[in-house]
Amino acid sequence: MNETGQWTAILLAGSRPGGDPFAEAYGERFKARIPIAGEAMIARMVRTLAAVDRIGRILILSQEPEAVVAGDLGWIADHPKVRLHVSGMGISRSIEAVAGRPEAPWPVLIATADHPLLLPADVDAFIDGVGDTDVAVAMVPARVLLAAYPENKRTWLRFRDGGFTGANLFALTGPAVAPALELWAGAEQDRKAARKLMMRFGPCLALRALTRTITLADALATAGRRLGFRVKPVLLDRAEAGIDVDKASDYDLVAGILAKREGQNPAG
Repeated sequence: MNETGQWTAILLAGSRPGGDPFAEAYGERFKARIPIAGEAMIARMVRTLAAVDRIGRILILSQEPEAVVAGDLGWIADHPKVRLHVSGMGISRSIEAVAGRPEAPWPVLIATADHPLLLPADVDAFIDGVGDTDVAVAMVPARVLLAAYPENKRTWLRFRDGGFTGANLFALTGPAVAPALELWAGAEQDRKAARKLMMRFGPCLALRALTRTITLADALATAGRRLGFRVKPVLLDRAEAGIDVDKASDYDLVAGILAKREGQNPAG
C-alpha cells in the first residue's frame, strides 16, 4: 500500500506487434490516439481517471509512451498525476514489472485507453466494490447493456446467473495477485486455447462453467482459491461501462453516444 492510501491507475495504451490496422484506418499509429467526437480516446480516459479523487497516480504503459502523447496530447505528459512508462513483452509481464513497485504502488487499478465512455462514477463504483479481495474484475450484465443497446455485439461470458461482459477495469490489491498475472500471461500466449486455460481450474469447474451450472461469482471465487488468491466480480449498472472500442461498429456507436451526450459532431 502506498503512503497516501490512494490507488495507482495503470492505463494500457500499447499497440499490437507489427502495427494496428484498426488504428491506421483512423489515421493513427496508436489506437489510443484515435479521435472520437473531437478528442483522442486516451485523452478522455486520462480525464476520467484524473477526476477520481482516490487515484493518486496514472501510469501510462506503452511501447512508445512519448509518441502516444505527442503533439496536441502533450498536456497528458505534463499532468501532475501522470507518469509515462515503457512496456515490455506482453500486457501481464509489463504490469508485473511495475505493480507494487515505486512506479505503481498498491493498490493498482488497470484500465485501457480504448474506453472513452467510462465515467469517474463508474471507476468510483468499481473501487467501492473491491473490498478486501486480491483481484476484482468489473463486469456489466447482459440484461443491463442489451436493454439500452440491443444491437450491440459483445463477447459474453455466460453463467447460471446470466451473461456478462467485461468493463476493462481490474483491481490488484497486493502481492498475492502474482498467480493471476501468471494466468494472464498464459492466456496472452495462447489466446485460442480457452478450454485449455479453463482446465487449469480443474475439470469439474471447467465443466460447470461450460454447462452454466455455476454463477459468475462462485466460478471466480473457486478458481481463485485453487490458484491461491481471492477474486470477485464487481457488477456495474451503467450500460455504457461495458462498451469499449474494438471495431468500426463500436466506434460508430460510441461516437454517437458521445455526440449526443456532449452536443458535438460524432465525426472524429
